[in-house]
Amino acid sequence: MSFRRSQLSIAVLFGALGFQYSTWAARIPALAERLHLSPAQVGVLLLAAGAGSVLAFPLVPRLMARYGSRRLAAAAILTLAAALAGLAVAPTYPLLLAVLLADGVAVGCLNVAMNAQGALLENTSGRSTMAKLHATFSGGIFGAALLAAPVTAVTASVTLHFLLCGVLLLALLVAAWPGLLDGDLPPAPKPAGGTGRAVPAGGVLLLGFTMLLATVTEGAMTDWSALYLKDVAHAPGHLLPLGIAVTSGMMIVARLFADGWRDRWGDKRVVVTGCLLAGTALALALAAGGLYPALAGFACVGLGMAAVSPCLYVAAARHGSSALSVAAAMSTTGLLLGPPAIGFVAEATTLTWGLAMVAGTALLIIACVLPARWSLVTGPASEATTRAGAGRQAPLPASASPSAGGNAPGRTA
Repeated sequence: MSFRRSQLSIAVLFGALGFQYSTWAARIPALAERLHLSPAQVGVLLLAAGAGSVLAFPLVPRLMARYGSRRLAAAAILTLAAALAGLAVAPTYPLLLAVLLADGVAVGCLNVAMNAQGALLENTSGRSTMAKLHATFSGGIFGAALLAAPVTAVTASVTLHFLLCGVLLLALLVAAWPGLLDGDLPPAPKPAGGTGRAVPAGGVLLLGFTMLLATVTEGAMTDWSALYLKDVAHAPGHLLPLGIAVTSGMMIVARLFADGWRDRWGDKRVVVTGCLLAGTALALALAAGGLYPALAGFACVGLGMAAVSPCLYVAAARHGSSALSVAAAMSTTGLLLGPPAIGFVAEATTLTWGLAMVAGTALLIIACVLPARWSLVTGPASEATTRAGAGRQAPLPASASPSAGGNAPGRTA
């Protein structure tokens, strides 16, 4: 099977996840109006979706071992399509909560399965592609938002809107299925000297913590940039969305090029440089104050953090499905804990200090990455090309680790 065919098929998985999430999120006001929900109840709905993703963590490695990432991804997309139908017709608030909890579990499964597919493609082809795949997730969010506007202009029916999007998800799955990869990630390492259940090694736990920090840094711009521009930079109302726009737009563009950076400079160097740019630029922007420094700082966060999560997911995949599940669960945990943590700091001090904490999380990622011996593998393009010409290869064993030296970032096969 060609690299391009598999790349496009796996990209469909990433795009489908963003598309489904953006579809129902865009209609939250309509759902709230139908069931007369308070803002607090809407907040619990959003929490239920995130909690479902975290609850999927212990389940996913077993499902991956039994069914493989290909079939798990397909089952998750089918569940997400069914969840849209359930959200459209759920007659009570408790049922709506149950549907979103199930939706969250499916999101957790698809998150792990699609990243496993991306890691398998990189490993078997010798070519970097994870950053581009993550860009299609953002593209799926954007596409669903574009579709929601004309659909809601034609009809106020949430049922028709969600039915259309569910059919599109099924069509995407049918188109992608032949190009998805068969194969497995290596199993998670067993405890030393024991025969019990596999547990994450200390390095994998550090990787998961690093993923949490990355998610907090990325998500903060979406959650807090508009409020910062309004209350601190005193920007006019029509410019408030620019904070999100410059961050997400820069991130999408950067992810289209980031795989080339990974091949040229290596994953570890890309992560360290990106976090240094994001943390330093945001700190300088906050110190300078004003609209234009803020927008420049937010754009640098999007640019710097673009490749961080893709590189961390690749590193986690090299430790097996359990480690990949840890990374996915910690990513969701970061989305859940980041906003209130920043809010508490802002309440006790100011929003400027709250976002300064975000600059600190970006720099803390560097402290986690530099001494790490987990497989944040790095390497020049020449070696990736050599591996690509060698044909299909078996996945790297979970026990493999890069050299401790930072001056020779060679991507290992």
